[in-house]
Amino acid sequence: MISISGMGRFASIAVVAGSVMLGAMSAKAQDVAPEHLQAARAAIDALGVTDRFDAILPNIMDRLTVQLIQAYPNLQDQISSTVEAEALKLATRRADLEREAALVYAKAFTPEELQAITTFYSSEAGKKLLKDGPIATRELLKAADIWTSGIARDLEKQSNDALLKEVQATQPAAEAPKP
Repeated sequence: MISISGMGRFASIAVVAGSVMLGAMSAKAQDVAPEHLQAARAAIDALGVTDRFDAILPNIMDRLTVQLIQAYPNLQDQISSTVEAEALKLATRRADLEREAALVYAKAFTPEELQAITTFYSSEAGKKLLKDGPIATRELLKAADIWTSGIARDLEKQSNDALLKEVQATQPAAEAPKP
């Protein structure tokens, strides 16, 4: 059973840990020039790499709501509205993830590389690659599986045939039956 006071302690720990992490991120961010971080953010936007994280908070909110309603079914309406309100307050922290992503990209790529990435992925070809690339990759993997099966089948057959010929060539010819 979940206690509300236990959740309060957890929330306090999460706030303290978050503050420490933000301080560490700020210290790391000072190592990177603002122009470099700006180039990284542009590349991240062009790539859409953080878009997949948009569902994190709603998913956590849904899981917590279900968990609390199971524990306190008579408080369903209050739980739903409270969790939603608290989640909305936390939504502003999404910017922290964007800053961290920009820092990661800034440390991995030069400003010139980030500009080239942004230019390409902002182009029609880059957008198409982002959209259709996963489909092409899936189809390529299917083709590779089929090709692998064919190669394995042919290698086994050809090796067996060659070994059979070699073994037959080294064995003495069977004598013809006498009349």
